[in-house]
Amino acid sequence: MMRLTPVTRGELAPDQQQVLDDIEQGPRANGRPGIGLIGPFGVWVRAPNVGGAIQKVGEAIRFTTSLPGNIQEVAICTVGAFYHSKFEFSTHRALALKVGVSESNLDMLRDGAEPRFEGDELLSYRIAREMLTEHGISDVTYALGLSRFTEAGMIELVATVGYYCLISLTLNAFKIPLEPDMEDPFPS
Repeated sequence: MMRLTPVTRGELAPDQQQVLDDIEQGPRANGRPGIGLIGPFGVWVRAPNVGGAIQKVGEAIRFTTSLPGNIQEVAICTVGAFYHSKFEFSTHRALALKVGVSESNLDMLRDGAEPRFEGDELLSYRIAREMLTEHGISDVTYALGLSRFTEAGMIELVATVGYYCLISLTLNAFKIPLEPDMEDPFPS
């Protein structure tokens, strides 16, 4: 059961409403009315000083990096699977499929098996996985990432992993539920 008190639009203070408006008028809202009160966004609107800043960072990471969508989504799904973050993995699995990430690799990732990513997707997975399990990136993996993604791309990829760690931990800490149309990737 969710740990936060349910809130409606009408109950929001003006500064909370501003965060909601920023989310719902930004690129995340594309085809998703009401997105501002679900998932991590429903958490951020409750703490507008922090939530406003976090959602702006997330918007930059998600929509303005130089990374191809599949590279970004592999990293995000790796984080979601690592933390067993139901909402995050379910949301980004669907986005990963849309940008061409293999369903079987996503299923292996979800199930804790070693996925069979290739090329840059494998490199994205290795970078994210090393960050999660080793708390850094080996020299060999970093050199490969630098040669494929550039210095700016590596900064963006590291920021992506870090941001989605924040998202996954937030979702888990507050036990944010899946939406009715979402499939539970990690049933108890």
